[in-house]
Amino acid sequence: MPKINFFTEDTNYTLKGKNAVKKWISETILAEGYQLAELNFIFCSDDYLLRINQDFLEHDYYTDVITFDNSEELKTILGDIFISIDRVKDNAKQNGATTFDELCRIMIHGTLHLLGYKDKSKKDKIDMTAKEDLYLEKRNKA
Repeated sequence: MPKINFFTEDTNYTLKGKNAVKKWISETILAEGYQLAELNFIFCSDDYLLRINQDFLEHDYYTDVITFDNSEELKTILGDIFISIDRVKDNAKQNGATTFDELCRIMIHGTLHLLGYKDKSKKDKIDMTAKEDLYLEKRNKA
């Protein structure tokens, strides 16, 4: 049975509407032609994610999301998405969004990475943002 799980590390954030979020993420994965094996969202602090960034990616800066693809089969999602709730809250304030809406943007961003989307080049970033907007709109209509 495919699973989407939510965990916390070094933060006390509680996601509201978990079942609706699970449904939305699952539908996104299916719409992109992938199957879901297991996807873990780990909500954490800035410091916790910084340590992951340093230890695994050798980057020494804060970020809002780090995605690990653990799948061994094509078109199958098996991964971990670490999200800094501190960054999400700051981003929400800067963007005039709610924390929940910003968190959903970051969650779909991490999921899109697992679906093969990149964001390093300007064109890739534009394409990924368009996909984020598309799936956020679908979430809002659900």
